[in-house]
Amino acid sequence: MARNFDDGGDRGGRFGRPSRGGGPRRRRVSRLSAEKVDYIDYKDVRLLQSYIAENGKILPRRLTGISAWQQRKLTEAIKRARNLALLPYSKY
Repeated sequence: MARNFDDGGDRGGRFGRPSRGGGPRRRRVSRLSAEKVDYIDYKDVRLLQSYIAENGKILPRRLTGISAWQQRKLTEAIKRARNLALLPYSKY
């Protein structure tokens, strides 16, 4: 027996969820590019903290809007800063 999932409701989104927005997504602008940061320094804790979530995880590119090259350099700098105890590995 085949199921009919179409109950007449508005389910425009994926997996039967309602769709959220109507227009195209806005392109995120990288703060590193806007401020013209050439070198991501592991000693610049204030910059690195803005790319770490509250639980201590490194934020992904899709949330920060930085390029792949910048993300690799940022990850490397965060890991170096953690190794030198400039940044915590986790919040808890």
